[in-house]
Amino acid sequence: MSSGSPDKRRKMESALNQLKKHTVVVADTGDFNAIDEYKPQDATTNPSLILAAAKMPAYQQLVDQAIKYGIAKGGTEEEQVANTMDKLFVSFGLEILKKVPGRVSTEVDARLSFDKDEMVAKALKLIALYEEAGISKERVLIKLSSTWEGIQAGKELEEKHGVHCNMTLLFSFAQAVACAEAKVTLISPFVGRILDWYKENTDRKSYEPHEDPGVLSVTKIYNYYKKFGYSTVVMGASFRNTGEVKALAGCDLLTISPGLLAELSQDHSAVTEMLSVEKAKACDLEKVHLDEKTFRWEHNEDRMAVEKLSDGIRKFAADAVKLETMIKEKMLSVKNGQ
Repeated sequence: MSSGSPDKRRKMESALNQLKKHTVVVADTGDFNAIDEYKPQDATTNPSLILAAAKMPAYQQLVDQAIKYGIAKGGTEEEQVANTMDKLFVSFGLEILKKVPGRVSTEVDARLSFDKDEMVAKALKLIALYEEAGISKERVLIKLSSTWEGIQAGKELEEKHGVHCNMTLLFSFAQAVACAEAKVTLISPFVGRILDWYKENTDRKSYEPHEDPGVLSVTKIYNYYKKFGYSTVVMGASFRNTGEVKALAGCDLLTISPGLLAELSQDHSAVTEMLSVEKAKACDLEKVHLDEKTFRWEHNEDRMAVEKLSDGIRKFAADAVKLETMIKEKMLSVKNGQ
């Protein structure tokens, strides 16, 4: 009889709580009111998530305050909109930091993805806004697109400015290797968007979690980092279902949408550690070095990664434009005294 009791206890414990024993759980949202009940350690945002949150009535005060700030800073309309956008991203980050004990990730405008110097300048501006609000740069991760230029911006921010970076839109092994060599703090390899690509571009339409191409990609990257002792940590991102999340239990961090956090909190199936340093040390990966030419070639050889990186940049850029348009309209009405 007694041998059954651990199983009973496990049934009572949610998959989310079990997952937290193996992995740091992060909330992937701009809707900071949605994260309280799941008690994540950190939170991540991106332009699309901020756009979605900025449209919600609950957050109009933040939008209005950012617009007042942008107008007060003066300059051309373009400069006022840019200052408002920066303030808005940081304002959401500040509210999130009231809800999580750890760090928030704030993303640099995707339209700068091929300009290293502009990415560095924007990152430092965002950090300055956080510091003005009394938040140390230790609690902020700056998100950058994992282009060659983005990775080099991350390297410079880490080395010269002590700014921690989260490299996003990461789909290829080449991107992961370059990020490790740049010694950035953290990478966000995408899972669900890789699965999306395979469903759209191959005859196969369904995958079990352990054979999901996104899960396999993150597993390989995690194993490579741990086998060769890189300091950069791995945060799996962009999940389509809880099966993908559970298949990566043991990864350093996983960033999960409120919808999937809710599912995991209601799920009482067993979660076992799938990734570990011990398993990684035993895998047969070879160490590689990538200069810029080799990086560009290796990344280009991966059709999925090339298409998903460019698609991701376009989508984030389009949502930044939508947010700017919304700000311009609101700014106009404020200036006209409406």
